[in-house]
Amino acid sequence: MSGTKQEDRKGSGEWREFFWNPRTHELMGRTATSWGLILLFYLVFYLFLAGMFVLTMYIMLLTLDDYKPTWQDRLATPGMMIRPKGDQLEISFSTANTESWDGFTQTLNNFLSTYNDSYQVQTNDNCPPDQYFIQEDSGEVRNNPKRSCQFNRTMLEDCSGITDRFYGYDRGQPCILIKLNRVIGMLPGKDGQSPFVTCGAKREDSDKMGPVVYFPPNGTFNLMYYPYYGKKAQVNYTQPLVAVKFLNVTMNADINVECKITSNTLADGSDRDKFAGRVSFKLRVNDK
Repeated sequence: MSGTKQEDRKGSGEWREFFWNPRTHELMGRTATSWGLILLFYLVFYLFLAGMFVLTMYIMLLTLDDYKPTWQDRLATPGMMIRPKGDQLEISFSTANTESWDGFTQTLNNFLSTYNDSYQVQTNDNCPPDQYFIQEDSGEVRNNPKRSCQFNRTMLEDCSGITDRFYGYDRGQPCILIKLNRVIGMLPGKDGQSPFVTCGAKREDSDKMGPVVYFPPNGTFNLMYYPYYGKKAQVNYTQPLVAVKFLNVTMNADINVECKITSNTLADGSDRDKFAGRVSFKLRVNDK
């Protein structure tokens, strides 16, 4: 028994001596000089790594252009999106229940606030239609900030929220706004032909959608709003819109609608991306 206690005391003493040896003044097997040298080594090593990282980032940032992406990889056809979106791109409401569509009209009001005619007249140009608004730089001299063309809210007519503040939702004739995603430098048409939007129901719902009307007429994204030069270069850019008004949809029925862009320069949308050049959504209007 006494032998076991002596072994325990010996082991405990060896451990304490390893942590701090009063004879050699070593801490965990190293003297103060040894610890100082190793800490200095790691300090210099990590400062060197940090300096290399900072230098690499600085050189990389020197190659970037603040106004134009150095490399631009994009789909052949830009995506499309609608407003209001609803849940899971589903717009469902009841004409008799104001609360069911009040959120949709509020979303449209907020979205169109920057399209007010008074604001557009102050910030943007009245451009000639059906031609590109090209503003190239002069060599190394930046032509910034670049100007933008007016897209006035009144161009949406019945879907502007001005003449009809409920956008037709109270009568079961809802307005849907469509926008084409911004792509720097994109030229979506040629020979003065602007791209345009068409909407139709899926085959099984073709008899439920009824007639629609587009604003601006023919559902065009006029060429004067292109090319887009980027948010920093074209600070007041107003994205063109197309409004679709559904005039006589079948009540109390799900209608699967698809809207797509038609252009003489953009490729047809890919089946791999359901938002490339098109957008699909479900519309349901209840009368009670």
